[in-house]
Amino acid sequence: MSKDLIGTVVSDKMQKTLVVRVVQKFKHPRYGKVIVRHKKYKVHNDDLKLKNGDEVTIKEVRPISKEKKFIIVGKISKE
Repeated sequence: MSKDLIGTVVSDKMQKTLVVRVVQKFKHPRYGKVIVRHKKYKVHNDDLKLKNGDEVTIKEVRPISKEKKFIIVGKISKE
């Protein structure tokens, strides 16, 4: 089962690779406090013109390299 995640582009300095930060918010089961956790994913990017700060949707696929297991599905427009 593949994951679909939404995140923000943090780095675009590599060729055909972006670093995307995905934030997850959840309530603590006992105390009810909202906990915020984040994780950075290396994502394959062939031809989309994306830069830092862009919101994107990523999808899990077969391993492309040692650390890249996600691809860009699309950019989320802020309108």
